[in-house]
Amino acid sequence: MQKVIIVGGGMVGLSLALMLAKQNIAVQLLEAIRYPNYEDDQLAPYHSSFDARNTALSRRSVMIYQQLGLWDALQQHATPILQVHITEQGSFGKARLVAEQEKVESFGQVIENAWLGRVLLTQVRQQSLIELIDGVEVTSLEQDQQQVTIHAQRDQETLELQTQLLIAADGRDSFCRQAIGVGVDVHDYDQVAIVTAVQTSKPHNQVGFERFSALGPLALLPLPGEYRRSVVWPVKKGTEAEWLGEENDQHFLNALQQTYGDRAGKFEKTGKRFSYPLSQVLAHKQAVGRVVLMGNAAHTIHPVAGQGFNLCLRDADVLVRFITQHLTQSDDIGQPENLLAYEQSRLKDQQRVIKFCDSVVRGFSNQNPVLKLLRNTGLVAFDVIPGIKPLVANYAMGLKA
Repeated sequence: MQKVIIVGGGMVGLSLALMLAKQNIAVQLLEAIRYPNYEDDQLAPYHSSFDARNTALSRRSVMIYQQLGLWDALQQHATPILQVHITEQGSFGKARLVAEQEKVESFGQVIENAWLGRVLLTQVRQQSLIELIDGVEVTSLEQDQQQVTIHAQRDQETLELQTQLLIAADGRDSFCRQAIGVGVDVHDYDQVAIVTAVQTSKPHNQVGFERFSALGPLALLPLPGEYRRSVVWPVKKGTEAEWLGEENDQHFLNALQQTYGDRAGKFEKTGKRFSYPLSQVLAHKQAVGRVVLMGNAAHTIHPVAGQGFNLCLRDADVLVRFITQHLTQSDDIGQPENLLAYEQSRLKDQQRVIKFCDSVVRGFSNQNPVLKLLRNTGLVAFDVIPGIKPLVANYAMGLKA
């Protein structure tokens, strides 16, 4: 039986392992951090990859999890997005997407990473074709024409593992990417994302808001519980201390209220805030020999449009299809030519999403009055010109990759 090694057991690595196992491909999944113990059904402890952030799963991502037989378990912790409202503070422009008008069940589902990771990890632990090795550090990676060899350290034990195909999903600062000599282009947005959950006096009614302000683009998305909403608020780097800590709870709620007005009613409570630096990191190559880069190791993008994880999941879905199709023709699961073909097949979708997210951040960060006028005129046009909304909605849902 063919075996694939995945380095990196975050949400992308876990999802990819389950996709491969469904195709009867054995997987060794290596993760540097020890996974949490989920024996308590009510406990959702945080892990470095299953943190306080949330993920807006696109329609395509939901379909992928449905095909894996995971959606029933995930849906218990997810909330559909039935409408999306886009506005800019202090300006006239606004746009609205309504799922019913676009003839779709929803634009996607919002789920907290802690719960998404928990469900994925539970499924991986139950899958006999996946060998899960956590608390392990990869220390070297070498490859020749036939195979990839890695050495790793786990406590006092040194491991030597070999495979015809290694998938590096070990994050933005990927060790594997560096080991195969792939460089990156880095753009620091000089922003930090403030992430938390809040309670409001008005129910969210499954409506997601994107509100552009002078402080940064504020996303407010529905969460399970009628009055719970997630907050993702990129602010200028160096100002994050103003928003963190229990002593700043009311200050944070006041800033939300001032930015959003009364659309959500009163912002009554806030959870603990976490901060994450924001940058764009793009690998120069995604396939070298028998190693393919996946997830943030391949491309880390700004969260402004909620497209990063969905793009990674589409990458994983396509890679598995390339692998399984090739297996019908050859026993070599890591054929370099096949991996290069996969990389080429994904460039158009990746470049479109990366360019869109970067353009939104740069375009709405500039407070020049002329540019603000153009932005808001564009929002109005988006809202009234026929044919634009279905096109944008399909791209946002991942249905036109």
